[in-house]
Amino acid sequence: MPRSTPHPLRTAAAVGSLALLPLTAGCGGGEKEDARKAAADTVVTSAPSAGVVAPAKVEVIAGLIGCEAEIRTEADELREGTCHGAKGDYLITTFPEERLKLTWLDAASLYGGTYLVGTRWAVSAEENLLEEARPRIGGTVQRLRGTSR
Repeated sequence: MPRSTPHPLRTAAAVGSLALLPLTAGCGGGEKEDARKAAADTVVTSAPSAGVVAPAKVEVIAGLIGCEAEIRTEADELREGTCHGAKGDYLITTFPEERLKLTWLDAASLYGGTYLVGTRWAVSAEENLLEEARPRIGGTVQRLRGTSR
């Protein structure tokens, strides 16, 4: 099975959007919530079978998935690491605050994709890998539509 690697433009766009967060934090409230709801095409909300919810630490989430994380971004807004498992690759992103995760998801919605999302963390991988990881780390599967051009 060929390995897929997370798209670097998604990371760059998300980090860039987080830099603008202080400038936009005071603007409107309801529009962001409406946009986030519109961006989520499908959300799977059933609880993980093991009853486990992973903490927001890249290395711990990687260990629960069954691989070792290689940190590639250390910033005040997020930590991000890649994780190469036996069946494929994962991109694990953690956030010091829930609002930063929501901002990151808003930016990621421009590109679409499927993410496993928990409190202060998000994991990107092929959808079948996310479904396999979900019972071990918790979270919900979110399919973001993206924008068509």
